[in-house]
Amino acid sequence: MATSENEGSSEKERRGIQSIEAGGQLLLALGAQGRPMPLRELAKAADMAPGKAHPYLVSFAKLGLVTQEASTGYYWLGPTAMQLGLVTLRMLNPVREATPFAEDLARETGHSVALSVWGNQGPTIVYLFDAIYPLHTNIRTGTVMSLAGTATGRLFAAYLPPKLIEESLLEDERRLGPDIAKPVDAEDLQGMLNDVRKHGVSRSINNPTPGVCSFAAPVFDYSGNIVLGITLMGRSRSFDTEWTGTQAKAVRTCGVEVSKRLGR
Repeated sequence: MATSENEGSSEKERRGIQSIEAGGQLLLALGAQGRPMPLRELAKAADMAPGKAHPYLVSFAKLGLVTQEASTGYYWLGPTAMQLGLVTLRMLNPVREATPFAEDLARETGHSVALSVWGNQGPTIVYLFDAIYPLHTNIRTGTVMSLAGTATGRLFAAYLPPKLIEESLLEDERRLGPDIAKPVDAEDLQGMLNDVRKHGVSRSINNPTPGVCSFAAPVFDYSGNIVLGITLMGRSRSFDTEWTGTQAKAVRTCGVEVSKRLGR
């Protein structure tokens, strides 16, 4: 009998409070629309009658979760909602947020996936999920990638401030050595960076490692800055290298989803 009561209690906890869930739809609608809204339009977006929506908005206004513009009467997110959002953004860790997405990408594609950040010496691998088959590369956690000679490096080169990249490119060969930082013609490099911005991913085909191809996608934070790279790598014979192919779409989607988690 005690077990039955416990199960009933747990079920009640899982059900939650329906009125809070219903009112929350108004806040979600404001966030989704991204602009101040009149009552009727906001209620419609939350699938709610205006008469039902208004009391929720009055209570939310008292808590500072919404505010009403005096001139138009439109509703918008209030200072409390903004503060909660800022606290969440400050606590977000790009690598932590990206890890489960990268793990899923590796499992779904069967290829290797690497997470990279901009470190003191350039693009640095911080996490690596191995392929389901042996992939012979010299990439390990802590590996600093060539800025011009790798898909991961060119990803950061395409989206970081040009001045920072110019200085780092000059240091590329000195830091990494000629075997890792293979020289790339300046005009060719610019063309590759334009491709990254055009397609939203960076690509390497059999270079710098013969027989290995890769796509790298950016992760942006709420302010639009690149904070992470997600690189999908695989054998040439089983890796779709088309810009619109399966692998490019998969890693691009992964980058977009993680960016959303960071407020982009």
